[in-house]
Amino acid sequence: MFETFFSTYLSSTIRFLFLLAPFFVVTMFLALTRGQSSAEKSSVIRRSIVSAFVLGLVLFFAGPLLFDAIGITLNSFRIGAGSLLFLTAISLVNSGTRSHATGLPEEDRDDIAVVPLAIPVMIGPATIGAIMVYGAELKTVPDVIGGLLGLVSGLLILAVLLHLSGYLEKVLGKTGLNIMSKISGLILSAMAAEIVLTGIAGFVAATEAASL
Repeated sequence: MFETFFSTYLSSTIRFLFLLAPFFVVTMFLALTRGQSSAEKSSVIRRSIVSAFVLGLVLFFAGPLLFDAIGITLNSFRIGAGSLLFLTAISLVNSGTRSHATGLPEEDRDDIAVVPLAIPVMIGPATIGAIMVYGAELKTVPDVIGGLLGLVSGLLILAVLLHLSGYLEKVLGKTGLNIMSKISGLILSAMAAEIVLTGIAGFVAATEAASL
């Protein structure tokens, strides 16, 4: 039981961390909070992480309910969510940015913690679908607990990176952060391919079983 929990926790932490595209979030955070004090930045980080967690928690358990409500299978949703995630990965690899979140630093907002930082910079359309898929795949209690703690750990690591964003900018520079975003996109593309291929394999197996 503990081995199952630890394995799920470790894999979920890595998955959720890359789904959040941490170095892209750091880049956006630096642009959105330019000129703010350390206290203001800490407040933005805290509220954005809490907002992302609440949304992630809802999505984690919403998958099965949504699939039943609209009459689609998990495998079909895997294919759709994986394809959308792959497009996001391509955008990260090509330009180091998520296509749905470009141009946000120029927007004038009173509070950037929830919109646009938590949504859609941290959790965008592709991330929403992937979280729902991962949540629906976990069936046992140890797996669910491991998955939830993985989500929490991924967000906590992201929070640490955001607190260190000024230091990361000095050490890596904008070019270095952009390169790290592209590397994250490459890993994200592999995750997207796995989701799509799992969905296709499951869909084919279900079709063959139904035809027997």
